[in-house]
Amino acid sequence: MRAARFLVSLLLAMAIPAMAMAQAVVVTGDAVAQSLTGIPGDAARGRAIITDRQRGLCLLCHSGPFSEEPLQGNLAPSLAGAGSRWNEGQLRLRLMDNKRVNPESIMPAYHRLEGLNRVGPAWRDKPILSAAEIEDVLAFLMGLTAEQAP
Repeated sequence: MRAARFLVSLLLAMAIPAMAMAQAVVVTGDAVAQSLTGIPGDAARGRAIITDRQRGLCLLCHSGPFSEEPLQGNLAPSLAGAGSRWNEGQLRLRLMDNKRVNPESIMPAYHRLEGLNRVGPAWRDKPILSAAEIEDVLAFLMGLTAEQAP
């Protein structure tokens, strides 16, 4: 009995801080103003995610200022100048779940688990990108200004 109480106490001690760290995502209009992590993302890691055809898959549909990357997509807006076209909160929501902004979008929900259909085994029960990775991609995109657009 004492061991069971100890185990329950230990599990609660581990769970409560994790629950406290998880913050509710607040969508206001077409944006999520609050950072998902509370710390700024890393633009270099964000660029690596965008250009990685196995991780972010962004260049399958988007193009951008990535001269070293062949075969960039043309199904979606260019990422060049993204930081000038949208604010941080607007880009964050689009990365998390673009269908909240455009229900007809073919862009995957990079940070949503509910209401998904035909999810591949590698992505079941976890988002495509973690909260930190969303913030990293966001940091990179915010640095893409109109001066970089074609």
